[in-house]
Amino acid sequence: MDLSVVIPIYNEEANILSLYERLRGVLDGMLLPGGYEFIFVNDGSRDKSLVLIQHLIVRDTRVRYVDFSRNFGHQIAVTAGLDRATGEAVVIIDADLQDPPELIPQLYQRLHEGYEVVYAKRRSRQGESAAKKFTAKLFYRILASITHISIPVDTGDFRIISEKVVRALRQMPEQNKFIRGQISWIGYRQTYVEYDRAERAGGATGYTYRKMLRLALDGITAFSDVPLKAATISGFVVSGLAFLVMIYTLYARFATDNYEAGWASLMISILFLGGVQLIAVGIIGEYLARLSANVRQRPLYIVSDSNLPEPTSEPSATGR
Repeated sequence: MDLSVVIPIYNEEANILSLYERLRGVLDGMLLPGGYEFIFVNDGSRDKSLVLIQHLIVRDTRVRYVDFSRNFGHQIAVTAGLDRATGEAVVIIDADLQDPPELIPQLYQRLHEGYEVVYAKRRSRQGESAAKKFTAKLFYRILASITHISIPVDTGDFRIISEKVVRALRQMPEQNKFIRGQISWIGYRQTYVEYDRAERAGGATGYTYRKMLRLALDGITAFSDVPLKAATISGFVVSGLAFLVMIYTLYARFATDNYEAGWASLMISILFLGGVQLIAVGIIGEYLARLSANVRQRPLYIVSDSNLPEPTSEPSATGR
């Protein structure tokens, strides 16, 4: 198999058929003597997405699917597709048609110039609110500044990766997935192709601000210990300020006559110290929660139905 296309699906009934037609038109025009396959991963959709995928299977034997028992999340859905991909190269693309399938030949060509990863970098993002653009831009730049690896900015999961990278990803069974960060951590030669991201073709996005925040936390805690260091430094800073306040309080009490008993400064100090402590405990708790999830070794996902055989080795699916 020359190429596998992994497509995570969550309530995408408005886009599946258009995506399939555009993908098939693009891939049929490429020189792929070994053939290609589509791997749709239905991540607990509540609409007719699964029915449409099953109709495509009747029409095209190259269509494969994995149906989850419930919604496990976008990154886990991509992982399930990678676990079952058999192509020498794998394309990851969302179903909302914001990422153009017509870019795949260019990605594929760059891959065969000696690269192991070719990711699509956004020049512009159409159809998104100013708040979402700002928060996304801010997140990518914060992540780039505090992580110890080079994670490219202004990119999503739309990319092509070699079989070598897929094998490496299968050896990374952590529960809180941040695939674009994992691919950067793996290394090898990587490059990019720029494009203008289109407006969503139909339906509503499944990436709410809550899910975006969760993904941001996964990315930061998986590839940076800066928040822990910041908590430690803030503890020293607050302790120093508290010491200065204590000296001032003693000076005002015993060396001046304008000392008045009151609770305002005391309450401010207590609330300030308590807030910093709670922030530090919360940061530590985030890391401990992720360690706990990995120690439990629960499966990353549960498959309800599929027309694909189980992977011969499943480090991602078993959590081991």
